[in-house]
Amino acid sequence: MRPAVNFDHTSAMPIFQNNGIDIAFIDEGTGPPIVLIHGFGSTHAVNWVGPGWVKTLSDAGYRVLAFDNRGHGASGKSYQSADYHPSLMAGDALALMAHTGIERAHVMGYSMGARIAAFLAMEHGNRVHSLIFGGLGLGMVEGVGDWDVIAEALLAADPSTIGNPRGKMFRAFADQTSSDREALAACIASSRQLVSARDIATVSQPTLVAAGTLDEISGSASQLAALMPNAVSFDIPGRDHMLAVGDRLFKARALEFLAENAL
Repeated sequence: MRPAVNFDHTSAMPIFQNNGIDIAFIDEGTGPPIVLIHGFGSTHAVNWVGPGWVKTLSDAGYRVLAFDNRGHGASGKSYQSADYHPSLMAGDALALMAHTGIERAHVMGYSMGARIAAFLAMEHGNRVHSLIFGGLGLGMVEGVGDWDVIAEALLAADPSTIGNPRGKMFRAFADQTSSDREALAACIASSRQLVSARDIATVSQPTLVAAGTLDEISGSASQLAALMPNAVSFDIPGRDHMLAVGDRLFKARALEFLAENAL
């Protein structure tokens, strides 16, 4: 999520199909596997390569798998909102693991990716060893505000007519990343499915919940962690939703957490 990231998605990436949808991915490094799931409107490159996560994790001895979520980047697009339920998007992560021969992995998601990671753990818990939720705390359960304005902003013919600040921010980000705005609008309609407090309490894997102290989207990291039986929280100091993802303290805490919960 930094301006210096190269947003060109034309370079060749391995692709496989899951239920007829192309999923583009990368597979780098050797060691215990970790699957990275990016946020809404982002890509594997913007969320994980540019901010240094892939290098940080592979240098630390992990096999890093990251993919473009359906509707994003180099992966296939759908314009039907029903195709973006978090269970289906979690299924893409599960299919990636099957495609690459991975039985069980650490899973890390940022923002929407954290929600997808939660659904993966709730529905396929035997495949998830530990979890890192970044950029999404109690908002996973209570919601993260009005996102209909973001869909409207994505579909606006003239971006200068967008008045809502959050809508304007996400439209600018979508334009910056050359995203398919129609696919993103379909995605946002169903991908923000809430997780009940009862359901998140069933996730027993060791979990790190991290969010920036200036993040107005995520909700409290500590309050979400308190709902889970084996979770800890980490406040990323002085970072908002967009900048927290690449924070060096976040990386250091994540590496510490992974070492504490070795696969």
